[in-house]
Amino acid sequence: MRTEPKPTRLDRVFARLDREPERPALIGMPRMSRHRMVLFGAALAFYLAIVWAVLITSWLVRLDWQVMFFRPYQQWPEIHAFVDYYVVLGQRGPTAVMVAAWLGWRSWRQHTLRPLLALGVSLLLLNVTVGAAKYGMGRLGPHYATEIGSNEMWLGGDIFPSGHTANAVVTWGILAYLASTPRARRWLSALSAVTSLGVGLSTVYIGTHWLSDVILGWVAGLLILLALPWFEPVIARAEARILALRARRRAPRGDTEKAGAPGRPVALRPLPGRADTAPEPVPTGRPASRSPAYLAPGPHTTRAERSPVTPAGSRRPQHAERHPRGTTSAGRP
Repeated sequence: MRTEPKPTRLDRVFARLDREPERPALIGMPRMSRHRMVLFGAALAFYLAIVWAVLITSWLVRLDWQVMFFRPYQQWPEIHAFVDYYVVLGQRGPTAVMVAAWLGWRSWRQHTLRPLLALGVSLLLLNVTVGAAKYGMGRLGPHYATEIGSNEMWLGGDIFPSGHTANAVVTWGILAYLASTPRARRWLSALSAVTSLGVGLSTVYIGTHWLSDVILGWVAGLLILLALPWFEPVIARAEARILALRARRRAPRGDTEKAGAPGRPVALRPLPGRADTAPEPVPTGRPASRSPAYLAPGPHTTRAERSPVTPAGSRRPQHAERHPRGTTSAGRP
């Protein structure tokens, strides 16, 4: 009895990398459920509370100054080199390239543009919301602080909220948002949360951000991920238009011209200046090149109603009294 070899883990990995024969029928798409709406409302309220606490120079601002005077980079100098590399996970360029490469492979494998379009929409929302808050409140960072104990607001800075933290939440959290199974979504959500918090604390360690900047940046990125289901119809319409445009460009040029308008019969009209006449007799010799036949309007005879064609090509009817050349008829003298 012959048995098939059991596939190894490496075989399963390579099978996973193969492209699916067609687009999956059901692709998990998060919806704006009541639970997500509650989370979005709570995150938005927390966002506004942090902004208000910084504006009124509350205990949160005093905590910012205490952490800054603690100078973590002097307390633990042995991890400085690692933190310098780890903070790159929050920079826009490197993270966007890495995540776009992964989502591009998923788009190719599943025959859909939704992963790349979702990444583009999330990054656009990140630039608009976080960028507007940064330049609108104009808070200075710890290295450029002017007065001890102040909130350093409206002084032309651009660090509140933390762009590194918000970018880490969005770029790594989009992988959890687009996960195909609930288990993968839970694991990727936890991994993106830990990664983004680590990126934010790295900026506090180096001294480029206040602690409140990191907290607000984390909430800002979470708001973008929670609001993405509202933009799913826009993503679906954009994908349909892009795929339709690609299909039109790939189609041969002559297909649309030959087909004409679909569903409409083509009317045959007589040539100008030509009257309805009987069909011309067909010559016995066959021309080398034949021009396309013109079908005149009006009733036409079928093949069975026409005169028979002899093997020689003549359309004249055969007569019984005629004989081939070289023979004599019995009735002729």
